[in-house]
Amino acid sequence: MGESKRKHLVSEGMLMSCAGVQTAGGRVQVRWEADSAETPMGHLAYFIEFLTLTGLWSGWQGRGPLSYTSPNALGKADVLGTGMLSILSGHRSDSHVTTIRCDGVNPPLLGMGKVIGEDALRRAPSAISEDEGIGWLDGHLCDSTAPLLDVPWILDIDTTIKPLYGKQEGAVVSYNPKKPGRSSYSDHSDLMAGLRLVLGVEVKAGGEHSGSHTLLGLLRILEDLPAHHPPERVRGDWASARTEFCANSKRGRSPICSSGVYRRTSSATLSACFGSRVGRMRARAGKGSTARSRSLAGRTSAAGSCCAAPRKARYSSSRRATDGLLGFIEADRKNGKRITGYEYAVRVTHLNHEILSLGQLYRDRADAENAFDELKNPWGWGGFTTHDRHRCQLSARAVALIYNGWSLFVRLANPEARLEAMTRRPWLMSSVGRAPSHAGKPRSH
Repeated sequence: MGESKRKHLVSEGMLMSCAGVQTAGGRVQVRWEADSAETPMGHLAYFIEFLTLTGLWSGWQGRGPLSYTSPNALGKADVLGTGMLSILSGHRSDSHVTTIRCDGVNPPLLGMGKVIGEDALRRAPSAISEDEGIGWLDGHLCDSTAPLLDVPWILDIDTTIKPLYGKQEGAVVSYNPKKPGRSSYSDHSDLMAGLRLVLGVEVKAGGEHSGSHTLLGLLRILEDLPAHHPPERVRGDWASARTEFCANSKRGRSPICSSGVYRRTSSATLSACFGSRVGRMRARAGKGSTARSRSLAGRTSAAGSCCAAPRKARYSSSRRATDGLLGFIEADRKNGKRITGYEYAVRVTHLNHEILSLGQLYRDRADAENAFDELKNPWGWGGFTTHDRHRCQLSARAVALIYNGWSLFVRLANPEARLEAMTRRPWLMSSVGRAPSHAGKPRSH
């Protein structure tokens, strides 16, 4: 039978399998191609090429401690590839992996035999010991950022609260601003500023959200970095201003700059540092604000100096003064019953910068908050929750590693601007892709 005649018979068979469907837009013909390999993420082939050429994918598999002894066991590529495709698809739970099991194009490009089920994916981290798994993923996080540290850079640290909805190991009711009274985990994160690359993350119990619990992970990262590539600065929030935190960070050759808004700071505390007229700040701190600085020598061994910058906050006159929120109140007679008060953003630092530079340095940290929010929501740090904290640790690091690879890939494609995952990731991945074959060789279009 000739090739043209075979194609004619195939087309006739397809026409015979068509079914007419009456829709609001008119009658259409629907045809089901059971033998066709298709994917809704056709553009993902370019990202897979990036992972292959850079060696990120082969290195991740080769050094993985995951192993099975059964002759019918899953392949390492099947487990890691399924997890990566799930994270890239924006999933927040292992149960969502069923939505990509119909993908017949991307798994073969990753060397996978199939997309595994949710139960197999959920049980896979249990086969990895905690020390081996953390060392494996932390090593890859370091490898994904180490080539970029040959220029001065800043390390941002922060703690993200992860609400829980079950009985998980380490679930503690503690500080939870979004859902007070609900148990939670706390993700202690370390981020390379500007490029938004994750250097490390640790999932701890909900009650371990203070800066003292971030210290060990931060020191481990600073020790693992090349001796000639430490961060120029370490920026954190108010919890990083603790004495032992600042002292250890200084010994790690990276001076810290921390800040926090002190609404409950008593008048006696600030007056002791800045005098009785704290509200009258003279030095300009940029963006129309003023501030005042003072050395803390003799007050604490950790901080070299601090500055306080006020900003207006409006409170109702019905609020009691004993709440501690109405320190340094200045009455505004034009507003009648309304009272204008000030919140004081106090910044503690080892740096010898003037107030203007110090204020701008910490204002730039707002970009890090965007990255933490992006990792928690579109990238799944707020999800992938299991009963034991060990698998949550591995899931958080796996998300960070894939996030780093995607961030590098997107930045190379568009060096001028950062592309947010919420809007640009579906745009860069979503397209119908098919994998036909000719003469036994796969093709894609």
